[in-house]
Amino acid sequence: MSAAPHLLIVWHSRTGGSEALARAAAEGAATAQLLAVGDVTPDDLIAAGGYLFIGPENLAALSGAMKEMFDRNYYPCLGRLEGRPYATIICAGSDGEGAQRQLDRIATGWRLKRVADPAIVNTAAQTPEAILAAKTIAEGRLAEARDLGAALAEGIAAGIF
Repeated sequence: MSAAPHLLIVWHSRTGGSEALARAAAEGAATAQLLAVGDVTPDDLIAAGGYLFIGPENLAALSGAMKEMFDRNYYPCLGRLEGRPYATIICAGSDGEGAQRQLDRIATGWRLKRVADPAIVNTAAQTPEAILAAKTIAEGRLAEARDLGAALAEGIAAGIF
């Protein structure tokens, strides 16, 4: 990874939907760093020029693993990320709004700047079997993730954000 500011894509997935979206975003953003939530350190966050957070909504909230990543890194990064751009993709079985609100509140604490509308990918998984099943994301939504990744990476590289 070069020393130039770059896009950091942080993701968590249990059933593959969020991972597919994260990988698509990374394809679009050729210079992005793609990290699973368990691998993210304060140094990774501090080195990045901006962020794309991608994760599932579980029980109307962020997944526990995504929340734990924020918990683990919040105070070491507090006061060190102000004004950096961020965007989000939530993979949800219904509306995704609870996870989105929770993530935005955390980003507000870090004083991040939202630079793209929230993206919520609704898989319509409503039964226990559908919720636990591997997810396939429609190509159109994967294309949106690629476009978002590209736009964020280009905006960071150009100093637009």
